[in-house]
Amino acid sequence: KIKLPKKTARRYPAYELYLYGEGSYAEENKNLLLTGIPVLFLPGNAGSYKQVRSLGSIALRKAEDVDFKYHFNFFSVNFNEELVALYGGSLQRQTKFVHECIKVILKLYRDQEFAPSSVAIVGHSMGGLVARALLTLKNFKPELINLLITQATPHIAPVMPLDKYLTDFYTAVNNHWILKAQDLRNLTTLSVAGGFRDYQVRSGLAFLPRLSQHDSALSVVSSAVPRAWASTDHLSIVWCKELILATIRAFFDLIDENTRQITEDPKKRMSVLNHHFVRHPAKMFEENPEAFTNLTGAFVWITVEGSKWTYSVYNDSDGKYFAFPLASHRKAYSHVYCENSMLDTSSWIYGCMNTNSSMCLEAADLSWKAELLPTTKVVMLKLLDYPSLSHIVIQVPPAAGKKYTLGCEFFKEDSRTVQLPVTPLFSFGLSSSTILLNSTGLLYHVQLQHFNQIYQAFKIYIDGRCQSLKERKPSVYRLHIPWSYEDSITVAKVPSLAEISAKLHIAQPHNDSSLPELIIYSSPDCQYEVILKTSLLQVLGQIVRFHAGAFPVYIVSNILLTYGGQLSTLRSTGQCSDFSLELVRTAKPYKVEPLICIVVFLQGFNWFREIWESLSLPEVDAAVLSSQDAWFPLVSLILFLFGTGIAYWSGVFFSTSLRLFSSLWLTLIRPTELQKDKLITPRRLCGMMSLALVSWTTCGAFAVLIIYLQYFLCTFFVTSIFHFQDSGHSKETSQNSSTHTFKAQGSVDSIPETTQSPSNSKTLAEAVSTLKMHIAILNLFTWIVLLNLPSLIYWLKNLRYSVRLDPDPCRSTAIILICILEIVMNSSTSEVKSSKLLKIAAKVPLPLSVAVLAFGRMHLYRVPHFVTFSLLLHVLCCFV
Repeated sequence: KIKLPKKTARRYPAYELYLYGEGSYAEENKNLLLTGIPVLFLPGNAGSYKQVRSLGSIALRKAEDVDFKYHFNFFSVNFNEELVALYGGSLQRQTKFVHECIKVILKLYRDQEFAPSSVAIVGHSMGGLVARALLTLKNFKPELINLLITQATPHIAPVMPLDKYLTDFYTAVNNHWILKAQDLRNLTTLSVAGGFRDYQVRSGLAFLPRLSQHDSALSVVSSAVPRAWASTDHLSIVWCKELILATIRAFFDLIDENTRQITEDPKKRMSVLNHHFVRHPAKMFEENPEAFTNLTGAFVWITVEGSKWTYSVYNDSDGKYFAFPLASHRKAYSHVYCENSMLDTSSWIYGCMNTNSSMCLEAADLSWKAELLPTTKVVMLKLLDYPSLSHIVIQVPPAAGKKYTLGCEFFKEDSRTVQLPVTPLFSFGLSSSTILLNSTGLLYHVQLQHFNQIYQAFKIYIDGRCQSLKERKPSVYRLHIPWSYEDSITVAKVPSLAEISAKLHIAQPHNDSSLPELIIYSSPDCQYEVILKTSLLQVLGQIVRFHAGAFPVYIVSNILLTYGGQLSTLRSTGQCSDFSLELVRTAKPYKVEPLICIVVFLQGFNWFREIWESLSLPEVDAAVLSSQDAWFPLVSLILFLFGTGIAYWSGVFFSTSLRLFSSLWLTLIRPTELQKDKLITPRRLCGMMSLALVSWTTCGAFAVLIIYLQYFLCTFFVTSIFHFQDSGHSKETSQNSSTHTFKAQGSVDSIPETTQSPSNSKTLAEAVSTLKMHIAILNLFTWIVLLNLPSLIYWLKNLRYSVRLDPDPCRSTAIILICILEIVMNSSTSEVKSSKLLKIAAKVPLPLSVAVLAFGRMHLYRVPHFVTFSLLLHVLCCFV
């Protein structure tokens, strides 16, 4: 643990700074006489500072390999495992603390010979966003950071926008990075996304904002990272060994030998990151590799005249040079492709500049043009780009005890490129696109036409069949997305049937006309059948991946429609209808969706947009999602139907639970008689004031939870009384005996004094109606509690540091809800149905449900405001 200045420790009591170490290295650095290169790790949402161990341990092993000529000191911040992805009130505080930590870290090196002037930062999840937010601080010097690597960080928008502080923080950070993009060129930023296995942060959110994609920013998906080629979940991206190795190798290649710190040259930093995270040529990184080299050695020179060549090496003691003259191939072919299954880092392919009769005198090292794949390294050259080359030369060194194969071929690009149109979205996998490749070569490009939107998802089946059963090298299938680094690679034996999922993390930019490609690195003399089908499950998976966060909005919209229908039924018939039946009758998507679609369409016109902005109305969320290419056709309808189903079963759950628990309660305790009270009494006023005080002095979500539990218990208690009275009434009727007299004026419904008379049935119907109304309100209120729950959890976790949650996203809303619920829980339908405002209260939930869908998809914190307004009208109906 690093001791912080007293002022900093007092201002941030929940946060700490640590230095990682192990073994003798840890013992040597206890006195903090540090001589290495500082790297600061920032954990994410509910993340631990101990997660730095993965980076620190591998970096220490690497430093041992170079005899500590260079080494890194890994620091880590303890954010007390705060839920910053769900509660944004502490993000600014974390950012300021990190700034203080950077100043403390640099002071530790003040007296060293090679003292650093900046710190490299690695941020996981929300830690990466906090690192980017440092540049928005007024007194922060941008030169304090020169390298930022983020792991599965949602840069574009929050995954669950549950409070205004979270969305405001994102807006401030992204706007600053877009507006100040030119000023950030000295900061090199790499964002690594986890791919499709990361169910918490989809990779589309982890791409840095498009307007800041200049030459110092890079976004990749882990499945495309060389030597990793795998998708990771949200947590394992921190300790995935392949990614950690790529990161640490990049760190060591970034070191400037003169300063013994990370280089100040932005171009070199980007070159290193591209080498390790985008295109690895299967060679050790060199900043300025020699352009030409002399091919020397007692190797045998062999000239190859044919257009296709393969060579297998096994325990060969003699080195060879194979020379391919280009003069005879330039007219007939456009490209040359070579592959080598020996995966060492030596140079192996050259371009001859001058030749004599038998050998090459001077050659350009073309190995830097190669690309590493899981089982081979390959290079493809366009002959027109190398007019001065006379020969391509392949070097085969002596192979003592080694076995590998090489191959080269010349081809026309058109002959190896085929186009495969993808199947329509609504084919539901019933139709397929098929193409047959009779492989005579080593490489094929299958271009997927009309595959450019995120709502498209396919299964690609590649059936590889060979003429003979001899042992063959594995085939590599690569799904290449040209507008982003999100490729995926599959290795399959031949013959075999391989299955590939084809779906996108981000849609194709409007100014990009390139086509996604399935690149087949094939075995010769094999036949490949490519079958493409739309995958309905994968399409639904994409909908969930991109829009699962909006589910609460659609559920609340359905419940609001049902609640409005219940009030309409109460007004017309005098009885409140059952929640489930009313949901089926009133929750129709055509009541809300057309209006939103019309508004989105009209916002495309300047005159309407000006009117809209003059009214200070926020932009419709569907329009924002469409502009970000994150919207699906009919997705709102699908989500609405999902919301209807969840709302239906939640209503069934509440009513069934209340009946079940009340039945169990009746077997234990006979309910007491309750007297009818006024809606507002001194006792209830005291309760309101007490809970309002709790909300103001502690946490608004805590007060909301208390009033919710009180409401639930009262509804449960009165359900027990109703069941008791109902069973008593049935017993009396069957026995035709004298009547029970029972008073049940409760805190939820009003059941007046009853006898066995025609009014008894009327009273029971009134009680049932009241109970149904409260089940709907309880259902609505449940979602308010759930949406405010993260701030409550945050408050409970930090209770030892502060009794009051500051800032509190739901303090003012909580006070209003306390007053509303205290009155509503003591109301009945008899008071509401006689109100002059009931007509308005019954019609308002419909526009509110539209507003919830229009403005709540990307701003979940707005949903409780709409629900609160509807319940406020209900309260007014009790008095007017």
